Amino acid sequence: MVSRRDFLATTTLTATGLALAPLAACSQDTPRPLSVDPKKPAGALTAEQPFRGTLLKRAIPSSGEQLPVIGMGTSGSFEVGAGADAREPLREVLKRFVDAGASVIDTAPTYSSAEDVLGDLLAQAQARPKLFLATKLSGVSGREEGLAQFGESLRRLKTDKIDLLQVHNLRDTATQLALARELKQQGKVRYVGLTHYRDDAQAELVAEMRARKPDFVQINYSPVSRGAERTIFPLARELGIAVMVNRAFEDGRLFAQVRDKPVPDWAAEVGADSWAQLFLKFVLSEPAVTVVIPATSKPKNQTDNLKAGVGALLDAKQRTALIAAIG
Repeated sequence: MVSRRDFLATTTLTATGLALAPLAACSQDTPRPLSVDPKKPAGALTAEQPFRGTLLKRAIPSSGEQLPVIGMGTSGSFEVGAGADAREPLREVLKRFVDAGASVIDTAPTYSSAEDVLGDLLAQAQARPKLFLATKLSGVSGREEGLAQFGESLRRLKTDKIDLLQVHNLRDTATQLALARELKQQGKVRYVGLTHYRDDAQAELVAEMRARKPDFVQINYSPVSRGAERTIFPLARELGIAVMVNRAFEDGRLFAQVRDKPVPDWAAEVGADSWAQLFLKFVLSEPAVTVVIPATSKPKNQTDNLKAGVGALLDAKQRTALIAAIG
């Protein structure tokens, strides 16, 4: 997903960027002036405060295993080269994530270099045992293509097991989910899932949920994209399926919509001091959501994201107020 930096591009460029991001599960960072904090109005104090507290956890319905509610995506943010300058911020992003007790990291073999970068950093930090690692069978057709891609993911991520293997964007769903379940039986995968990132795919995802009953689904959800409230969430509760949420920041567009607005006074009631925290708390205030996976390459933004997983969530009145504030 796009970071919470101010959008400086024109409307045309923004539309073009959206058209070129069909596989993105989360936001990614885009350039902005260093003097501006896009989570707060111009002139606001931006001194960083460290993460404190214990992250909330929610259970995976199929097993009861508890997961911290704040995870991390890698689309865009981890798609960098091998140079130290590009990777050093990500090393700190990962360190803050692990130190806070977070665990869920979502990636995909089709996020260019993301699996390679993540695998290298996890190995260097010896952090793999602390994490719940999710990747995907992405853009492949047929069992053999899927199996070959899975083997490459293990190599790139420097691991012998994946916690969650998902069929990306419902591509070749029957074959790839069957393969994921085969790998689960072999002990190479712990959970299986299905993903998409658009409202217009939710009807198809609902049909697949009913037919195939995966352990997880991953879908978009935010204060301005609420279709999952009517489609995915009720069925997930009915069938006992965990829900991972992507695009909680609408690829950064939510920050553009509140750019000149102060964080509302009532945010203090839920322990929030940034728009990012409010957007994530909105997502997590939906009981069907198990974990949300914002992405960033900025250590400061990682800390901000993590703070959303501590303390109270939004009640119905606060959810309504946040929706109104964005408009």
